[in-house]
Amino acid sequence: MGRTKNHRGQGIGATDPVPVWAEWADEQLLDLRMCDLDLRLEGTFYQEPIAQLSRELEARSLTFRPHFWISDEWFTPDGVPGIAVPFYLAHPRLAKLEASQMLEVEGGTRDWCMRILRHEAGHAIENAYLLRRRRQKLFGRSSQPYPEYYTPRPYSRSFVRHLDVWYAQSHPDEDFAETFAVWLDPYSLWKERYRGWPVMKKLDFMDRLMGELAGTSPVVTGRQLLDPLPRIYKTLRDHYEEKRKHYGIGRAPSYDTDLKKLFSDGPAHAKNPSAAEFLRRTRKEIRRRVAEWTGEYQYTIDQVLEGMIERCQASKLHLTQHKEQAKLDFAILLTVQTMNYLHSGRHKVAL
Repeated sequence: MGRTKNHRGQGIGATDPVPVWAEWADEQLLDLRMCDLDLRLEGTFYQEPIAQLSRELEARSLTFRPHFWISDEWFTPDGVPGIAVPFYLAHPRLAKLEASQMLEVEGGTRDWCMRILRHEAGHAIENAYLLRRRRQKLFGRSSQPYPEYYTPRPYSRSFVRHLDVWYAQSHPDEDFAETFAVWLDPYSLWKERYRGWPVMKKLDFMDRLMGELAGTSPVVTGRQLLDPLPRIYKTLRDHYEEKRKHYGIGRAPSYDTDLKKLFSDGPAHAKNPSAAEFLRRTRKEIRRRVAEWTGEYQYTIDQVLEGMIERCQASKLHLTQHKEQAKLDFAILLTVQTMNYLHSGRHKVAL
């Protein structure tokens, strides 16, 4: 799954009754096993988005409805007509922990959640009606290995743009799911938005295919659950250590040349504020702004920021201009470097 930034919608609702761990500090909560969270879907943030997805499927005359269960992440297992949703949106305390560990809450607004649910519903409906052979000529083979990383082509018009980081480009399965999500979204205006693009072949195919499935019953109706939360015995601490490692990136060889264009180690600026301290104070604002501009994970951007802060401190750099201008210029510098990685292929996005 990918993610999107700059979303608007409802926040995360509460569950009732309040579990004992809801009052715990992060350090205590991190040592709790995931199977001991004892979460349910009913009465949580998920209830209304799932109901909306059902209404959207009904509006398209599709009888298929995926089943849902709580797990560690968003995913749809191969061959299963159902959707796993992450534990952290089932309670506001867990959403707060997710934010502290990963710097954002994927799917944490109504709009963001709906984008992901429509995407996962694309996988689930493909499984329910055994559609892979029918779509492989246009979308590609499912048997193509999933890459650990992929290099997107930001300007390609052969793919829809739904989830961030050009997720449709990562694999034929994700291309199909993203195309379905755009087709299903009642507000996507896909016929107008993608008019004249090569991707219209995929959207027209999806429109015809789903028209054929309207009013028909799914072929696969099992309700298998893969990795349900009660069967995940690792602690939350272990979970987040693994997740941060997965979404981390290697440090760039050197940021010095770019940083010295913006800051200075010269004696004329030695009494100005330290660049490292300035970036530490403003990192959250800058990180969020760059995430909105690029669609990159805040956790990934924060690692780049940390590397830059370390180089500023080691080089004893200081500001050379007013703080607001320095903040804007640095955000632009960080954005340019991120986009250079994306366009050149040196930057690869973790799946």
